[in-house]
Amino acid sequence: MKPIVAIVGRPNVGKSTLFNKIVGRRLSIVEDTPGVTRDRIFGDGEWCGRTFSLVDTGGLEPASKDVLLSQMREQVQIAIDSASAIIFVTDLRSGVTATDQEVAQLLQKSGRPVVLCVNKCDSVGEPPAEFYEFYNLGLGDPVMVSSVHGHGTGDLLDRVLESLPQGEEEEPEGEVIKVAVIGKPNVGKSSLVNRVAGENRCIVSDMAGTTRDAVDMTIENPHGTFTFIDTAGLRKKSKVEDSIEYYSNLRAEMAVERADVCLILIDGTVGFTEQDSKVAGIAHEAGKGCIVCVNKWDAVEKDGKTMDQMRLKLAEDFSFMSYAPIIFISAKTGQRLDRMFELIKLAAMSNAMRVTTGALNDVLAQATARVQPPTDKGRRLKIYYMTQASTKPPTFVCFVNDHELFHFSYQRYIVNRIRETFGLDCTPVRLMIRDKKSEKD
Repeated sequence: MKPIVAIVGRPNVGKSTLFNKIVGRRLSIVEDTPGVTRDRIFGDGEWCGRTFSLVDTGGLEPASKDVLLSQMREQVQIAIDSASAIIFVTDLRSGVTATDQEVAQLLQKSGRPVVLCVNKCDSVGEPPAEFYEFYNLGLGDPVMVSSVHGHGTGDLLDRVLESLPQGEEEEPEGEVIKVAVIGKPNVGKSSLVNRVAGENRCIVSDMAGTTRDAVDMTIENPHGTFTFIDTAGLRKKSKVEDSIEYYSNLRAEMAVERADVCLILIDGTVGFTEQDSKVAGIAHEAGKGCIVCVNKWDAVEKDGKTMDQMRLKLAEDFSFMSYAPIIFISAKTGQRLDRMFELIKLAAMSNAMRVTTGALNDVLAQATARVQPPTDKGRRLKIYYMTQASTKPPTFVCFVNDHELFHFSYQRYIVNRIRETFGLDCTPVRLMIRDKKSEKD
């Protein structure tokens, strides 16, 4: 396993900016407001040929009694306990505060190697007089850093590598399936991710909008290796009130882009809403493998017909993505999670499936013999041949005599025949039409 380096400090000292600078991507939301980061955000860092896993954490306020802050504190403590080394970030402009001293004591008790980083040293040259105050924290020589400009990050990473244990950095074997958990606020996305992880990786609260960043977490179980991405709840754009929520939505949409499979979570106690349809549409348009998961099924009052009735209703609501299976789960009790993993593997396999041109054209010949292609004003559609252009999602190109003759209903018929023959379940299938004459241009 890669060594883990945790970035720790009080709120608003620039931890997320430093995290983004080291991983080289804007994974963590940066905003000039304390308490923006809440969960642990993971990213990969690399320096001098060595790789490590970097963890951004929420601002640490040891004395606070606030419920959400105490859960954030718990997340930071988990990050400290699992880390091989810790970067303790402080702020030159505000100097050493009482909270800094409390955090320093906490880190000394942890027994982990700590590299003290004094951030916001934006001018190069000799350290300012205020810099020497940080020696009072008793954590050795501080490193001057400007996370905004990147000054000093090389010196910081040199010190981090010195403190990391020497060892093999092994990657998980086999292919890792990336799974984005998406849905409107408060449907239980973080609860589901915590359940499959077997630990409280993401903060769970009844308050909508608790999750802000897209949180990655790799888990291994008997079904395989998966990276689950917990995302912020997607609300209507008209209801997005501040820039933090805007960036949360953006991160959730980016999480869909880099996922192989999307779990579209619906609250079973509320049922289908228009926003569920919009969230599902994001995954469908992105061409991802999709599974509709009705969560909180343990809390639904039901009789022998409830599930069948709801399945029929949802099949109608999600008619634009009839390929997506509907599964009834409970993140709280773990109900049907094994079946969910089986569907995730099926969706990933279908989404990445490649079909040979020969096999495709055999299906095409059988389909056109069974149902004759449509005609218009005496002209009949001719489909010369078909080939697969790409995967993720499976995209097929049909070469025809006139694309205007290829009616939508006949396109759907051909796609359904391909689905049935090759078992393309849980994934959108795209069909592109090309006029054969245009090939000669």
